[in-house]
Amino acid sequence: MATGSMSDPYTKSEKNYLLTRRCLEVISENNYPVHITTKINLILRDIDLLKEINKIYASVAITITTTDDHLSSIIEPRAPSSSDRFKALGVLSTLGITTSITMMPVLHFIEDTEANILDIVNKSSYYGVKHIVPWLGMSLRDRQRDYYYKSLDENFPSLRTKYEKTFKESYNCSARNVSKLNNVLLEASSRYNISLKMLSYHHKLNSTQLNFLDKL
Repeated sequence: MATGSMSDPYTKSEKNYLLTRRCLEVISENNYPVHITTKINLILRDIDLLKEINKIYASVAITITTTDDHLSSIIEPRAPSSSDRFKALGVLSTLGITTSITMMPVLHFIEDTEANILDIVNKSSYYGVKHIVPWLGMSLRDRQRDYYYKSLDENFPSLRTKYEKTFKESYNCSARNVSKLNNVLLEASSRYNISLKMLSYHHKLNSTQLNFLDKL
């Protein structure tokens, strides 16, 4: 079971309605594995269920694209600080729950620097993160582009012209020097034994498959 790929399962309403928690209760009762993607450390509220589910398998990926708390407060004003997200990963890792970082999107001219990439990898190692799932770029489509450019005008007024000149009407927009940044990420993650892809979960069967010639 997986949740969080299209919308965060730990929105503000989750504090009151407990919908995600109830889903986890059902998952736990039926001995299913689970993977959760979020950027909200409210997930720590459900540690009791995650520990129980982890007897089968539980993994959590938290989105982090910068280690700078001030910057994260600008680009993700409704999310916890990067520091708090790293601490949540540390708590989960200590409990034996598989932890990952989804490092996407990486915002052009704001986060696409070697220093930022290295800082994320270093902190990931410190807090016991097993995987980093990166996309060194972003998508810009129609009204999404309009909204993003409006935010740029409010917070980074010098950057809109750079975006328009660099990407025009492109949908997939790769980071500057993407090949170089990929190499930096690969080298740093290898140094700390952090995988750049999540390993597939394979359920271990408790029974042995019968051979066609076996007697029943």
